[in-house]
Amino acid sequence: MNDYKIPAQTRIGHVHLKVSNLQRSLDFYCGLLGFELMMKYGSQAAFISAGGYHHHIGLNTWHSLGSGPAPESAPGLYHTAILYPDRKDLAAILKRLLDTQYPDITGASDHGVSEAIYLNDPDKNGVELYWDRPKEIWPTDENGHLTMFTRQLDITNLLTELS
Repeated sequence: MNDYKIPAQTRIGHVHLKVSNLQRSLDFYCGLLGFELMMKYGSQAAFISAGGYHHHIGLNTWHSLGSGPAPESAPGLYHTAILYPDRKDLAAILKRLLDTQYPDITGASDHGVSEAIYLNDPDKNGVELYWDRPKEIWPTDENGHLTMFTRQLDITNLLTELS
């Protein structure tokens, strides 16, 4: 059973989220985070993207219209991770969140391999906004094994990218 390996070029193509209010989710993902609306599927679903791809995120109310958030202690998606091209782009979205006083930022971490901002969308779906450091500087032990960690992100230093 361990002899199959997924091809190295495989990527996660998109995530599709159940939301309770489609417009409120579009206001968050498009209005605040800057995704582009590619198309709406009636009044119950929308497909959004970065850079014109058919969709990176699908949003739908097919089974969730008007409902509350999923229980935090139940199985399900922990967060959707959105990878920014570079550190300056992560700094720019952090500044946007701070400038708009977005109320549901839940954390900011340095993982050695990446720097990340954590927040919840309007339906309490977790969202990670991050950038990856170059692979050649990822932390490793004396045997070359990856040694990720979680430390508090130096937000002040991150924001100097915009100076």
